[in-house]
Amino acid sequence: MKNIFILLVFPLLLVGCSQKDTFESFFHKKMMEMNFGEENFSYKLVHKDFEVIHENDAIAVFKENSNQGEKIYIAYFEEVNHQWQWIQTRGSQWNSPVRWSSMNQPPYIYSGAINDNSISKVYAGDEQAEIITIEDDKKFWYAISPIKDTEVMIVKDDGSKEKVEEIKFEE
Repeated sequence: MKNIFILLVFPLLLVGCSQKDTFESFFHKKMMEMNFGEENFSYKLVHKDFEVIHENDAIAVFKENSNQGEKIYIAYFEEVNHQWQWIQTRGSQWNSPVRWSSMNQPPYIYSGAINDNSISKVYAGDEQAEIITIEDDKKFWYAISPIKDTEVMIVKDDGSKEKVEEIKFEE
């Protein structure tokens, strides 16, 4: 009986000795660190994708709820020397006049919130965006483009197209 106990416990000890965090473990630890001490704060990871530009990278789409309301974010990550690094983030609010934004450095990730159910496709230049349903009528889109400044175009269910201007506010 003593030998069986050792055989069952030893693999569990090895699992706990791993030096590398999984992506999700890293993400949740980082979120807790960045928002430590905030009152009325919660978040939810709603989408993740790996190898979006090259091996050992990822994106995460997540919602945050705080005293300032609900926001939706996209973040880009790279794994360097077996450690995840949070590289850049962009966010938006659901009913904001800012319809989309893009990251300032490569990879150029364009993204935005969608409140209009008639929008069926979004393009950043020639790149078709992935559209993620967050909940009910709230959707979020993102596209990765090699081009820093490109046009964003929406396509509605009826086939009509509309160029969407970026509105920039001073921060």
